[in-house]
Amino acid sequence: MNSLVGEKMSIVTPKAQTTRHRILGIVNSEDYQIVFSDTPGVIKPAYSLQESMMNFVQGSLIDADVILFVTDINERYDEGDVIEKLKKTTSPVAVLINKIDKSSEEEVMKKITYWQETLNPQVIFAISALHGHNIQAIMPFVLDNLPLHEPYYAKDELTDKSERFFVSEIIREKVFKLYDKEIPYSTEVIITSFKDEEKIIRISAEIIVERDSQKNIIIGKGGEMIKKVGTYARQDIEEFLQKKVFLEMFVKVISDWRSKKNYLKSFGYDQ
Repeated sequence: MNSLVGEKMSIVTPKAQTTRHRILGIVNSEDYQIVFSDTPGVIKPAYSLQESMMNFVQGSLIDADVILFVTDINERYDEGDVIEKLKKTTSPVAVLINKIDKSSEEEVMKKITYWQETLNPQVIFAISALHGHNIQAIMPFVLDNLPLHEPYYAKDELTDKSERFFVSEIIREKVFKLYDKEIPYSTEVIITSFKDEEKIIRISAEIIVERDSQKNIIIGKGGEMIKKVGTYARQDIEEFLQKKVFLEMFVKVISDWRSKKNYLKSFGYDQ
């Protein structure tokens, strides 16, 4: 979606399940408005947070006029849940095989054949989002299959999410990149204060974890790790907001928050 919209709307890390929310990216021109909806990847949910993530996916499948199914050249043919959902939809489906820059032409052709036989979509695009390869070929397919409708959003809107949301996602991206194992998946980021002053934006954030041991890992020896998170996050937030930022972060333990509906609702997962 970032490549199609031309702006960084969704955080990107090498780890699976990085995307947790449904994020809209809006592309406007004089002739059309396309609302791209980026969802979490389809998984079998193991706890309440993942159930909420799959609700975003289900809602998006129901709403969508066109479906772009993004898969990976390195996927291991274990997308059974996705395939069953896509077979039931009446919307046009395109399969996007991403990361072809990390593969051979032979392997790409094998994947194309697999998806043709398995899903028989309207079209298959072999792409590299990182290098922008074949991205523009997707737009004519989308436009050809979109219905005529009045614009849903104002022409100057890029997304339905707030600046606070994107700031929290930038911090969470750094957590995903700097920590290993279960730490990223046990973590949520909440913006508790966002004050836009004349020359600086003052932001306070809480990094939520599930156990005291995780809190210690997030902070690191002498606070070294949380300083790293803060430094990298502040640089990206300043670039995103185009203004100087003062960022302070605190770590808070909420036991098993991923399985508690009241916390998931307050964090924006259950509407």
